[in-house]
Order: sequence, then structure tokens, then C-alpha cells
Amino acid sequence: MSLRYRLAFYLFGLLIGFYFVGEFLSAKATSRGVTFCYFPNCRVIKDIRSKPFKTSAAVDSIFAKNTTTMKAIDEAISNGDVDFSKSNIPYKSGKKYIIESQLAENKKVTLTIINETNKVILEDIQFN
Repeated sequence: MSLRYRLAFYLFGLLIGFYFVGEFLSAKATSRGVTFCYFPNCRVIKDIRSKPFKTSAAVDSIFAKNTTTMKAIDEAISNGDVDFSKSNIPYKSGKKYIIESQLAENKKVTLTIINETNKVILEDIQFN
């Protein structure tokens, strides 16, 4: 058998092996609830969602007006995009992040979040 055929069979077997290993690891991860989060946006949002959540007085007044709910804000954080050109700035005792998202009512919202070491503070909500 020539080298070309041996190389083709080897690469074909390697490709099939990668496929089965990928399927096995993906099934194992989903059964345990593990998510793979390697992109910067995903890592920041995962870090924000893993800490206790506080709100500022300005945000409390927005919730008092029934403009939006905490559940809608939580979904906006989960589905939002971090604006890194305005984020990761040292602010008070943490870092300031700007998350742009869309609420269920098709309203665009910009959230200002302060990420401290042991808690997260929702500083401001702006509807666009």
C-alpha cells in the first residue's frame, strides 16, 4: 500500500476518533450541567451571574415605577453583550462593566454593573 493511501486511512480514522470523543465529552458535560465558557463576553457574564446581586438607589426607583422587573434584567444580563471599549475600568471598589441587551418587550437596554470581589452592584439602567 502506498504512503498516500496509508495517510488517507490514518486521517480518516483520526477524524472519526475526534468525532466520537467530541460527542462523548459533550454528552458528559451536558449531563452534569457543565458549560464551556472561553470567550471574554461569556466569562464576564458568568462571573457576574455567580455572585450575589445588589441594586443601587437609582435602580430601585426604576423598579418602583414598574418600568421593568428583576427577572427581565436577569435575562438581559444572560443574553447581553459586554461593551469592552467602555468596560473593565477600575471604579470604586470593583470594575465597571457596560452590558447592552434587549428586553422581551423589544426595548434596548444598557446596564451599568460594578463587579466587586464578593458581590455585583447594578448601578444604572438606561432604556434606548
